[in-house]
Amino acid sequence: MSNYNGGTNLDPTLIEHVQGICHARGVRLTPQRKRVFELICSNRKASSAYELLDQLKVSEPNAKPPTVYRALDFLLEQGFIHRVESTNSYIPCGSCLNKSHFFQLLICDKCGDVVELQDESLISLLKKNAENHGFQLTNQVIETHGVCQACASDKQ
Repeated sequence: MSNYNGGTNLDPTLIEHVQGICHARGVRLTPQRKRVFELICSNRKASSAYELLDQLKVSEPNAKPPTVYRALDFLLEQGFIHRVESTNSYIPCGSCLNKSHFFQLLICDKCGDVVELQDESLISLLKKNAENHGFQLTNQVIETHGVCQACASDKQ
């Protein structure tokens, strides 16, 4: 089981890794796409498109919403980020190696922290349940809302 938990500092080797994947796939990580990815990775919490736009405007004052949305579409398509459906926000993928993989997101309703979990036993069980019903999975988003450990300890 692996996970992504926001709030990490941007690792330059991650950007190099993503650039290498883009090169191998024959796609371009343009400066704007790279910058949006860097912003998502630098943010402590999941980021909305408009939060990203506000941050992008610091270095690119003329940036417009389509700029961010095009970058997000590219990053999603390449599997470098995930969209948190229930909050319409974005987090970096904890494992950029595959264009698509199944995962679970744990979302704290108090602080907004998002943790990405990749638990093969859970995924295998869900896949088996789908197959038992003659259903072939193409996409799966599991979002679980609750209160993280840090926020739960604050209550006490």
